[in-house]
Amino acid sequence: MSDTPTDYTGPKRVLSGMQPTGQLHLGNYLGALKNWVSLQEDGSWDCFYCVVDLHAITMPHDPKTLPDAVRSAAAAYIASGVDPEKSAIFAQSAVPAHAELAWIFNCVARLGWLERMTQFKDKAGKDKERASVGLFTYPVLQAADILVYKATHVPVGEDQKQHLELCRDIAARFNRDYGNGEAIFPVTEPVIQGPGARIMSLRDGTAKMSKSDVSDNSRINLDDDADKIARKIKKAKSDPDALPSEEAGLEGRPEAANLVGIYAALTGKSKAEVLAEFGGDGFGRFKPALAEVAVEYLAPISDEYRRLISDTTEIDRILAKGAERANAVAAPVVAEAKKVIGFWGQ
Repeated sequence: MSDTPTDYTGPKRVLSGMQPTGQLHLGNYLGALKNWVSLQEDGSWDCFYCVVDLHAITMPHDPKTLPDAVRSAAAAYIASGVDPEKSAIFAQSAVPAHAELAWIFNCVARLGWLERMTQFKDKAGKDKERASVGLFTYPVLQAADILVYKATHVPVGEDQKQHLELCRDIAARFNRDYGNGEAIFPVTEPVIQGPGARIMSLRDGTAKMSKSDVSDNSRINLDDDADKIARKIKKAKSDPDALPSEEAGLEGRPEAANLVGIYAALTGKSKAEVLAEFGGDGFGRFKPALAEVAVEYLAPISDEYRRLISDTTEIDRILAKGAERANAVAAPVVAEAKKVIGFWGQ
């Protein structure tokens, strides 16, 4: 991990978030939430974790279910160990500064920069003319999400690296055009995630575990009970061969590699250590062992999630408190940006 950019003197601050679309799952936990908790517990970071409901409306959604989807995501954050006393947990839409700074950044970013964003092409598909403008400018709002808190670091997966580069370009351009020699915004650095960051589908070892997969058996949701977890692992796609004794033997066996990777991530072991223990065994022995580990690890998370989601009053209180804290940081940042741009009354 890089140090905080030397031309920026603000506090070390982290921003991250997830969309409230679909149930959060094991891949979200091992790839992001677990890392969020580590940053929070480190003690040297000012942590902001939002549920990005502004991003959620870039695609068709049901307005009636969106509020509960936000609550569900927040409950998953908390159940996974994100402490609302240590980290701000809030809905993105509850902090108007996100949208306000995004418009300013829309006027800083360049069309060519956005046209290079591969995620828009993937999400819009062949009929991109029918996609919303919001989907096209999604990465600009993402930059505003980060920089409205002057976040110095962002945990990113492989699929978000290009968007972080755009955020860095926007910050550098804004600083150059309006900073008068000062770094108003930090050029945000990535937090490189550790092992277990990329968990694949239980039905297809070549595809990332996803909330949007039509098959619920492709993922382990954070609210799945012990029976569901064990059943999904039992049904997980594997192959007829025994597990190898060394990692090289996983080459060309994506499903086997994925299940071994999940076991390693949940136990804190390396893949080599897992294979030293199970090498030569078939999946008839390995899958029950994996199910036992997964149930033991995830049971406290799923139990706490179900407790929280049964009391929306508590979740709403946490979200309101988090939004208050977020607004207190974000509003002055937007005011500063408006002043240097030259808006009237600033």
